[in-house]
Amino acid sequence: MHLPQKKIIELSDVSVAYDSRIALQDVNFAVDEGDFVAVTGPNGGGKTTLLKVILQLVKPTRGKVTFRSRGEVVKQLKIGYLPQKNMIDSRFPITAEDVVLSGLLGDRSLMRRFSREETERADAMLRLVGMDDRRRSPIGALSGGQLQRTLLGRALIANPEVVVLDEPLSYIDKRFEAHLYDIISDYARHSTIILVSHEMTTISQMASRHIIVDKTLHDCKAAHHYVRSECE
Repeated sequence: MHLPQKKIIELSDVSVAYDSRIALQDVNFAVDEGDFVAVTGPNGGGKTTLLKVILQLVKPTRGKVTFRSRGEVVKQLKIGYLPQKNMIDSRFPITAEDVVLSGLLGDRSLMRRFSREETERADAMLRLVGMDDRRRSPIGALSGGQLQRTLLGRALIANPEVVVLDEPLSYIDKRFEAHLYDIISDYARHSTIILVSHEMTTISQMASRHIIVDKTLHDCKAAHHYVRSECE
């Protein structure tokens, strides 16, 4: 028997304005448990703003955001987030291992002692993202691709309900790219995925839904997912 899907995130009439500039306007958008949502759109169209609203980093100018877990309304969800690299201060004195472990902290201090189980989980995650040999390196000494893989480890280590990935292919070399697709596919089996990318060739085959963001949202059925007119 087919069971109805449960909404986990719902945006109702959401608009976001920065001073006089409209970033998002009248957005109605729901994500179901188990969705794999691929998001694209033009530069400046509001993709990152949409993610920040979902992450509660930006408060809507108008409208409402509702989160549900196991069908019940909750204040927040357990979300793993991979930001764009340019949002990270690489001068901060922290190692790759520390970055991955920080995904287990929540609101707690990085100075706290981690349990053996947590450090073993970090070991496994560093191996998964190919950063085991650079675990002690400060993030300022990492290449763009190495930092991206480290941040991916941080996003995934806590086995979040929702994984939000903003341009995960940035700086990743072709050798790791295929492995990255395998990692994302594996997590999609038990998590809800929201992924922003300009490169949709492989991701479009993995995703269950495709969204175009250009101030408003449009469900897309086309093969390329770049232009709104292709999706109507």
